[in-house]
Amino acid sequence: MKLPYYFFIALRYFKAKKKHRGISVNTIICVSGVALGVMALIIVLSVMGGFHEDLQKKILGTNAHIIVLNYGGKIRDHQPLKDKIEGVQGVSHSSPFIYGQVMLNFGERAQGVIVRGIVPELEADTTDILKYIKEGSINNLKGDRAGIPGIILGRELARNLGLFIGDEIKMISPLGDIGPLGMLPRMKKFRVVGIFEINMYEYDSNLALINIRDAQDFFKLNDEITGFEVKVDDIYDVVEVSERIQITLGPPFYAKDWMEMNRNLFSALKLEKMVMFIILILIVLVASFNIVSNLIMIVMEKAREIAIIRVMGATSRGVMSIFMVHGLIIGIFGTVIGLTGGYIACHLLKTYKFINLPPDIYYLSYLPVRMSMFDFIIVPATAIIISFLATIYPSWQASRLNPVEPLRYE
Repeated sequence: MKLPYYFFIALRYFKAKKKHRGISVNTIICVSGVALGVMALIIVLSVMGGFHEDLQKKILGTNAHIIVLNYGGKIRDHQPLKDKIEGVQGVSHSSPFIYGQVMLNFGERAQGVIVRGIVPELEADTTDILKYIKEGSINNLKGDRAGIPGIILGRELARNLGLFIGDEIKMISPLGDIGPLGMLPRMKKFRVVGIFEINMYEYDSNLALINIRDAQDFFKLNDEITGFEVKVDDIYDVVEVSERIQITLGPPFYAKDWMEMNRNLFSALKLEKMVMFIILILIVLVASFNIVSNLIMIVMEKAREIAIIRVMGATSRGVMSIFMVHGLIIGIFGTVIGLTGGYIACHLLKTYKFINLPPDIYYLSYLPVRMSMFDFIIVPATAIIISFLATIYPSWQASRLNPVEPLRYE
């Protein structure tokens, strides 16, 4: 396949004359500008993707994909409902749970927390929270020989209350019992049998786990539960599965998926990523202005050669193509270099984790990175399009050059 003449001329213009070395330097600056812009975009988008993935992993590790609740607040005769839920297409496992707000008291310290009553045998099938237990064991949640039930706390919650494995704490409910002297607070002793650490402050400082039987006894629920935790086969198919569950169970039951429960958080992250993309694309736009100025300088330098080419029969379109190809090659070279540099930087960050973060502030000890194929397609495509658009005006100016003027005094 024979390449057009303007392609060879465009490549030849990368070689500047000795007296115009500045043109070559400008070309290097243009390529570097595009490369830096693409590299910055790839790295930032990959890091933000890493934060998104890490946050999603922790949320889904602590909470179920779908929760099924009752508008009345309590669910009776839950075993038939469990069988119905697990019969829905797309559902993997389900487990009953109880939610309640309580106050934990140890010595002179007290803190309000959310306590979750779970079935230890089923919880591992619906969430990954048991995998985050750093001290103690889930097996001790049923209680000890003294009849004191067990409780598992988040790391930050244990630190705030000054608790260690084996310590006894008091759980106090805001809904007390009516006695002869009025409202009496409902209290019960628990023994700390485990400490989990998810590395997410919201959960590590405000969540406690107890056996569902102990929760029913403490909240006076008899055999009632708050709802069901549901795990699905595909986390991105939760909307459809949630609708199937709701249709199967009917009122007064309703289902909420993890996307709906964390919509504001993930929407904010998505918006932030989009804003960062728009801000960083300005780097590529700045580089495109360098391409414009570089092409204008080349047109001024090559005015005599352009005139000769026109006299030899080249059309205005052919002359315009020379400089468009020249600018496009700058954009492609810069994009390839930036893409390669961005991939190498992201790979090093992901493999060696040499950028450390203070875990007490970010709850991450390193910078998370997730490279997305979409980012590696949209970023170079955008950079090449911007580089191409930057060539239009200088190329059009070159095509309008009057061949008579440069050759008048030859």
